[in-house]
Amino acid sequence: MKIRLIIISKSEANAAAELFSEYEGRLSHYTSMEVIRLKPASLKEEAASVLHKTGSGFELILLEERGKEFTSVQFADWLGRKMNASKNLCFVIGSAYGFDDSLKEKATQLISLSKMTLPHQLAKVVFIEQLYRAFTILKNEKYHH
Repeated sequence: MKIRLIIISKSEANAAAELFSEYEGRLSHYTSMEVIRLKPASLKEEAASVLHKTGSGFELILLEERGKEFTSVQFADWLGRKMNASKNLCFVIGSAYGFDDSLKEKATQLISLSKMTLPHQLAKVVFIEQLYRAFTILKNEKYHH
């Protein structure tokens, strides 16, 4: 399984960027992960860029406030099923204005991190930590207890 994470963002906050890098390094023990950063533009331009960067062979999953919510264990189970099906996944964290409808139509899954609105920098850290946690759950490691 390969994972691609596309992030549409203006800038990096130092503390959040450090924490993100920490979990990105930890994830390298479980999967091949590529992070692609895009600058915000119009929603239509962002959609075109995301589709171009997603590439073939990747299932498109958007992190979207109106998406499905998971517990950590449910997310790990979902990820495990994708791994068993040999799926490559492309997750996208959008800009402050969300996603163009054309991109939502192409996505196979919309996932919400929380019912609460999170700052963009924090959402990136929450997602990558949950991705790491999911792999540790799947491997039955002590991180999640």
